[in-house]
Amino acid sequence: MLRSALMALTMLGCTAGLLNAQTDTTKTARPKADPAKPAQAKTDTARSPLAGRIRGSASAPVTVYEMSDFQCPYCREFALNTFPAIASSYVATGRARWAFSNFPLTNIHPNAVAAAEVGLCAAQQGGFWRVHDLLYQHQDVWAPLKEPAAFFLTLADSAKLSKPALLACLQSPSTEDAIRADAQGASRSGASSTPTFYIEGGLLVGAQPLEVFRQVLDSILRAKRGR
Repeated sequence: MLRSALMALTMLGCTAGLLNAQTDTTKTARPKADPAKPAQAKTDTARSPLAGRIRGSASAPVTVYEMSDFQCPYCREFALNTFPAIASSYVATGRARWAFSNFPLTNIHPNAVAAAEVGLCAAQQGGFWRVHDLLYQHQDVWAPLKEPAAFFLTLADSAKLSKPALLACLQSPSTEDAIRADAQGASRSGASSTPTFYIEGGLLVGAQPLEVFRQVLDSILRAKRGR
């Protein structure tokens, strides 16, 4: 029932060519795989691909993988207007665990990879979710810039990050490798647009309203309690 419900739900999201990867990321006719298990790139975060980008208890009965693009307006809509209620009702209460995976759509969002790198580097300092919120809150400022790097660095102070450590991470080639690994994992899971959510082997596509997320998560929780 859950799988058919997820397949039936559609909504506009950001769709375009993906981050150039070593494998073909444009085909979606493949088995759905866990996006947390990509082909590992040798990066500073290789020991845990989603290190610093997970919220919630490790014992939560449901884990949701959000595959998003910081420059996508639909992702922004979800992050600012829907996710806070989910975080309060499900993540903070131990009913769900939430993981963020980068899925930059570079053909239409030229600054998406740079923003993803800032988020990834913030994660190394334990500041991912603070930077996550700032990137979406100020998306209208940095998205149209030809050179957004200077603006991104101003976020370090607001997020209480070490600017030298942030710069060192941003200059490391392994950081873009980690973004590419995220994108490959998202593609293998069946995602082709943003935001897409991998939930218990199924995909929920688009910036769905809160009521849809409640329906899906509550259905899974009831099923697991009945086991």
